[in-house]
Amino acid sequence: MEEKIVTFYDLKWDTEFFGVASAKAILHKPLILKEWDELKSSFKEYQFISIENHNSEPVNAQMIGKDTHAFLADVNIQFIKKIEEHFDVPKNITVHEALKRKNQVIELANFQFSKFTEDPELANRGGDQVYRQWLINSFEKPNKYFALSKDENGDINGFLLHSYSENACVIELIAVSKYAAKGGIGTSLFKVVENEARQRGFSEIRVGTQERNMGAINFYHKVGCKQVGCHQIYHLWNL
Repeated sequence: MEEKIVTFYDLKWDTEFFGVASAKAILHKPLILKEWDELKSSFKEYQFISIENHNSEPVNAQMIGKDTHAFLADVNIQFIKKIEEHFDVPKNITVHEALKRKNQVIELANFQFSKFTEDPELANRGGDQVYRQWLINSFEKPNKYFALSKDENGDINGFLLHSYSENACVIELIAVSKYAAKGGIGTSLFKVVENEARQRGFSEIRVGTQERNMGAINFYHKVGCKQVGCHQIYHLWNL
């Protein structure tokens, strides 16, 4: 099938959470002027549009900069890890589907890098609560999986939220207690999830992170991920 040039759709969750009519445009390939003009006309119906420019295509970036007042809010680095056949799996980590709400997990959701806080308009509309709400919405969902790490006292000191889409395991959020940083917990969580994905018959793991989040980028390289994409994220406000 021919790959789409543009995908455009409503962001219903964002509209409800931030209180502004929101949409997202994904530019899969370089656009010609006619395609860009057609897409641009759709922007008028929304107050907030997230524009994802795949592979940071210069042609698209030039049109966005020339014809809109959108600003570059994020550069998203995409990684893929081809799942290995066999490796040792840590024993202190368990995986749960449809996990009941656990406050210890929510308390770990303190993420330094987020386009939801670095964009002042989103920050003023509760952007600092997005990842917390993301976690809360993931509890008790049959398609959401939590890998949980516990210390010797039985307290949760790390989690990895993931799901499955098409042929891949998708990492959504990962966090480790600041009191247990650099203890190998993140690597152990990743290994357990990789093993679970292999047992389910999946061939790869996918994950994305911000360009400024060097800690996450180094971590994903460390566990064997390869960078496969670099997507610009622009925010356009019509207020």
